[in-house]
Amino acid sequence: MQHPVPSAEQAQWLTASGVRDVELAFADVTGFARGKTLPSKAFIKGQQLRIARAVAIQSCVGEFPDYRFYGENDPDVTLLPDMNTLRPVPWADTPRALVLCDNVDHDGSLSPLAPRSALKAVLARYAARGWHPVVAPELEFYLFAPDADADAAFRSPALRGGRSERGFDAFSFSTLNDHEAFFDDIYRGCEQLGIDTDTWVHEMGPSQFEINLKHGDALALADQTFLFKTLLKETALRHGLRAVCMAKPLAGEPGSSMHLHQSVVDDAGRNVFSQANGEASHAFHHFIAGLQRYLAELMPLYCPSANSYRRFVKNLAAPVNLSWGVDNRSVGLRVPVGGPEARRVENRLPGCDANPYLALAASLGAGLLGVEEELQPSAAAVGNVFASGEDVSELPATLDAALAGMRAGTACSRLFGAEFAAAYAAVKEVELASFHGEITAWERRFLAMLA
Repeated sequence: MQHPVPSAEQAQWLTASGVRDVELAFADVTGFARGKTLPSKAFIKGQQLRIARAVAIQSCVGEFPDYRFYGENDPDVTLLPDMNTLRPVPWADTPRALVLCDNVDHDGSLSPLAPRSALKAVLARYAARGWHPVVAPELEFYLFAPDADADAAFRSPALRGGRSERGFDAFSFSTLNDHEAFFDDIYRGCEQLGIDTDTWVHEMGPSQFEINLKHGDALALADQTFLFKTLLKETALRHGLRAVCMAKPLAGEPGSSMHLHQSVVDDAGRNVFSQANGEASHAFHHFIAGLQRYLAELMPLYCPSANSYRRFVKNLAAPVNLSWGVDNRSVGLRVPVGGPEARRVENRLPGCDANPYLALAASLGAGLLGVEEELQPSAAAVGNVFASGEDVSELPATLDAALAGMRAGTACSRLFGAEFAAAYAAVKEVELASFHGEITAWERRFLAMLA
C-alpha cells in the first residue's frame, strides 16, 4: 500500500498557515483519539510513522489484553493518513493540523484490530453489491461543571442567573443561550473540521443537548462523529465545562443515545429500500429483520461499557426492545415518516458512549446479514410498546450477558474476522474485571449495616 503525501495545495496550506505539527490520529476501540505527532515539514515530505499494533485495543482503564490478541512480538502498524481528512485543529493555540489514519499491518493489509478497518470491511461487502449506505447520527451529551474529584457526582454548571438547571426543559432555548459562547466555538470548530451539522436541541435532561449530523457516506460520517466528540470535549474544557458522552451519567435522568439513521442507495443513487412504485422493497424488510436477528448478538459493539446498560430504563425514552414500527418512538427500530426516496431505519439502541465506527459497523453489518440471508421481520408494532408489557428478554441487560451472547454467536467474526472478535471480547473482559473490582457507594450504604 503506497504511502500518501499531501497534495501541492495541502502542502501550500500547511506552510502558509504556519502549521507546526500534524497529528496522525485514529480511534481506538473505546473511540478515544490516539496516534503520534509529526513536524509539518516531515509530513509534507511523506515521512512514515509506526505505532504499536496493540494501541487500537487499549482498554478504557488503560490496560491491554494478553499479547496473544495483538501479536506475541508486540508488532507495529503503519499509520496511513487519509489525506481527504486533513484539517486544522480548532482547539490548538499554536497552529496544528490533524489527519485521520488507517492502521496497516506489515503485509500491507488493514489491521483488523482498528475500528475504522471494521467499518471498511462492512462497507466493502455493500460495495460488492453496488450498494452504498447513507447514515445520519444523532448524538446526545451532557455539560457538567468541572470537578477534580473523579469519584464525585456530576453537577450541572451554573447558568447566567447563578443557578444550575433542574428538571426537564426539553427543546427550550434558554440554556442554549446560557452557553452561547461555547456553542459558537463548537460551530466554528465543526466548520474547520468539515463536520456537517444539522439541528441542535436542548434534550430532556438538565444541561443535556443533542446534535444531528447531516446524512451522507457512512465512513465520512463515522469520521465526523469521531472528530465531533473530540472537538466537544476539548471545547468544553476551554470554556470551563465538562462534556460527558456517557450513556447514563445521572441516575433518574435520561441517558444519552447515538441514534443511527440508515438507508442504502445503489450506484445510480436510488434508495434500495423503496420499489419503483414507492412501496417498501424486500431489501428494506430483510434489513430490518437482520437488525432484529443480530443486534442483540452485536450489542457490545454499540453498548460498550457496564454503564451503557443503565440507560435502558422504561419510560425514560430509551428503547428496551427490538420491535420496529413507523413513526413510533417506543420501538428500538423506528421508521420515520418520509417519501420513498428517504425511506430509512433509525436504530435507537446505541448510546453516545459507543465508538461511531463500531456502532455503524455493527448496525449496517446486522442489516446486511439480514439481506444476505433474506430474513423476514416481525409485524410492525402499533401503539406504545412500553405499555404493552412486551417481553424484552431478547436484549441483554448487562455487558457481561451481552459479551457472553456475542461470544456464543458468529455474527461478529463473520463480519469483522475472528481476530477482531477475540480481541474485542478480551478488551471488554479487562474492563469488566476492573468494574467488578470496585466497591460501590450503594454497597457501603445498604450492606454495611447488615454485616
